[in-house]
Amino acid sequence: MPDQALQQMLDRSCWVCFATDEDDRTAEWVRPCRCRGSTKWVHQACLQRWVDEKQRGNSTARVACPQCNAEYLIVFPKLGPVVYVLDLADRLISKACPFAAAGIMVGSIYWTAVTYGAVTVMQVVGHKEGLDVMERADPLFLLIGLPTIPVMLILGKMIRWEDYVLRLWRKYSNKLQILNSIFPGIGCPVPRIPAEANPLADHVSATRILCGALVFPTIATIVGKLMFSSVNSNLQRTILVRWI
Repeated sequence: MPDQALQQMLDRSCWVCFATDEDDRTAEWVRPCRCRGSTKWVHQACLQRWVDEKQRGNSTARVACPQCNAEYLIVFPKLGPVVYVLDLADRLISKACPFAAAGIMVGSIYWTAVTYGAVTVMQVVGHKEGLDVMERADPLFLLIGLPTIPVMLILGKMIRWEDYVLRLWRKYSNKLQILNSIFPGIGCPVPRIPAEANPLADHVSATRILCGALVFPTIATIVGKLMFSSVNSNLQRTILVRWI
């Protein structure tokens, strides 16, 4: 029997790396479970590496032998106060990171909208006039009002308010006899405009609406300076371009 046990130890093979005693004579061998035969031996380093791969960073996850399904009893060395504090800080940071990332993203979008609103005000009203308006305005009003500028531009581009005006005009145009007598032709029926498909159904149209809405103040300012150079007010030039 002692010879047989000695022969089994000489024939042992690691079930993780499949190395034998002849391959590595300095490796430390362990029998961590109820397996028998050649599958009961494993290198200590190989087992630790295999357990780390199974736990995937979660040291509290349970790991069992893939052969006999015996659960491994994993005992960690006692942590010192410094290591304990670092481990606790790492757990707190891991839990807080998603919320911090969401807050940073929301804050970035908000301050981008504030900056865009301020630039739009200076473009439409005029650089000096826009600065004067924002300096005299309440800071709380600016923090609430400036970010709504890009939102209103996008909504104004998405909502086809002209169609609703035309529908109301068709509905009440026959009742405008008094205005028709003053302004001939004002009560004439408006020709039917075919309805367009939902622009948000296509992602290309949606991006076109978004870019068009955000670029519109800049385009309107440039076109207003070129077409209505005789008008002194930047705001008036922009309004004239909007209603062309």
